[in-house]
Amino acid sequence: MSNYLTDHEMASLVEAIQTAENHSTGEIRIHIDSHSDGDNAAIAFEVFKKMCQGQTAEENAVLFHLNFDQQYLTIIGDTGIHRKVKQGFWDALHDRTTRFFARGDYFLGLEQAVLETGLELKKHFPVTGENHNELSNEITFS
Repeated sequence: MSNYLTDHEMASLVEAIQTAENHSTGEIRIHIDSHSDGDNAAIAFEVFKKMCQGQTAEENAVLFHLNFDQQYLTIIGDTGIHRKVKQGFWDALHDRTTRFFARGDYFLGLEQAVLETGLELKKHFPVTGENHNELSNEITFS
C-alpha cells in the first residue's frame, strides 16, 4: 500500500494511535494519498471533512494527511482541539515531523508525531469515564 512504510511499520503506527488515544477522548487518523495531484491542502481538508470533522463528541479529532510522492504533510485538528491547542503547536509538530521525513525516516517521524499529539490531547481531553473509540485507528489510503 505504501512505498515509504513497510506493512510492519504501518501496523506499528496503528498501535501508536491506540497508545496515543488511551488516556484521551481525542481521535487520531492517518491518511496516505498517493494518487492526488494539485492543491494538497485542499485535498487534505476534503479528506478531513469526510473522515473526521464533527464525528467526535468533543470535536477533537486530528488528521495526518500525507502525500509522500509530493513530499507533503498536512495536520488538521477539529474545532474542539483547535480551540485549545494553538497553531504554534501544529506548526512545530509539522516541522519536527518533516525533519524526520527529510532524512527518509517516515515511520519514526509519524510515530513521534502521533504520540506527541496523544500527549497534547490528554492535556485537554482527559478520559473521565468510558473511553469509546469514535473513529477507526486504521490507516486509510487514496
